[in-house]
Amino acid sequence: MAIAHERMLPDWPGFTLPERWRRLFDVEPEQDKWLRMEEYYDSENLVLRAEVPGIDPDKDVQITVTDGVLRFHAHREGKVEKKSKKGYFSEFRYGEFSRTVRLPEGVTGDDLKATYEDGILEVRIPILPAKEVEVKTIPVTKV
Repeated sequence: MAIAHERMLPDWPGFTLPERWRRLFDVEPEQDKWLRMEEYYDSENLVLRAEVPGIDPDKDVQITVTDGVLRFHAHREGKVEKKSKKGYFSEFRYGEFSRTVRLPEGVTGDDLKATYEDGILEVRIPILPAKEVEVKTIPVTKV
């Protein structure tokens, strides 16, 4: 059961719900339509980390950059089967997840590096040195 489920529906002594009713309250993070993501800076990079467990990064993830916007898109499918003396339980879980992030100015798709390990998709974006902005003074003439 998910942690969210335990917070939403506590077990009270002497009171239990049938499995089909408990599943109504069983909320899994990956069922959301957006990716849970953290963003932080290390010494050289902007790091984006997205939680996408149970996927094959070669087939199920697409990362694109268009007009300074990074887009994560992931697809997940899964099937759970449980057999016991009391019966049989089968459930399908699937979904499309996406998230967009505006990239720092000057960053292109060639600068990014993406990795996937233990259900975490990580994208490292190098922080480019800031360009000096030229300040031009405009003289004001008296008419």
